[in-house]
Amino acid sequence: MTPIKDFASLTAHLRESGVRKRIAVVCASDRNTEQAVVHALEEGFADLIMVGDGDILDRFSELKRFPGRVEVIDVHDRDEAARVAVKLVRDGKADVLMKGLINTDNILRAILDKECGILPAGRVLTHVTVAEVPGRDKLLFFSDPAVIPSPTFSQRVEQVRYLASICRSFGIECPRIALVHCSEKVNAKMPVTLDYVRLVEMNRQGDFGKAIIDGPMDVKTACEATSGAIKGIVSPIEGNADALLFPDIESGNVFYKTLTLWAKALNAGMLCGTSAPVVLPSRSDTAEAKYTSLAVACLM
Repeated sequence: MTPIKDFASLTAHLRESGVRKRIAVVCASDRNTEQAVVHALEEGFADLIMVGDGDILDRFSELKRFPGRVEVIDVHDRDEAARVAVKLVRDGKADVLMKGLINTDNILRAILDKECGILPAGRVLTHVTVAEVPGRDKLLFFSDPAVIPSPTFSQRVEQVRYLASICRSFGIECPRIALVHCSEKVNAKMPVTLDYVRLVEMNRQGDFGKAIIDGPMDVKTACEATSGAIKGIVSPIEGNADALLFPDIESGNVFYKTLTLWAKALNAGMLCGTSAPVVLPSRSDTAEAKYTSLAVACLM
């Protein structure tokens, strides 16, 4: 598989491969979510189960252009809509769960329900972002800007596994994963750097499959070869990282917001660890961002 290097190529890949996933969309009562799912219908890789507003076909007539591909389940209560959509995924009647105009807490309660949710016992719930950054010649993957405040070592292990798996889904046979910190030095006063040493050793032993993993290192050293050369840093990442693992949610979230604000990056994100991909955009995200997140989930 040729690596997918931008979101336009992702759409083309989904269209050409004939992929068609069933998407359970919770409370798609905002224009951006509606535009995003119509775009997915137009590209041919999604069918929809709209859970929430029973009048959506009348209110958003563009959906009527796709007879037989849009089902509506009328549920007035938002919490109940989330539970119904999660059950569709749990029962195998939907392949992807997508959040619309509903609070994240509401949908997470349904996802994490121990009896009826879709997070298998023992799995780690985390978030992976895929970013198309202007001026960069390939996509950038990173974790976790949204879910785990301060990961434990075992959670970091799973975050690396998810990053490697998603990179491979995009055709990156041997992903380069940089373990990000403010410095390249290992320091016992900064325990995350000790976790990074253990992760690098696990990779040497083959625990993450075919991958290049190194750190600690800063973002510039991870993504720009000249920065490492100036510092005299020798790393197998070689300033060409495919993915970044951040030490905590604060650094990951600041990076996410900085990319969108100052670099004008287009970010797509999804939850990992659940039994099916979950598209969990911000309610204020653009239609384009919601569409690309949906496309990423349908590739998985």
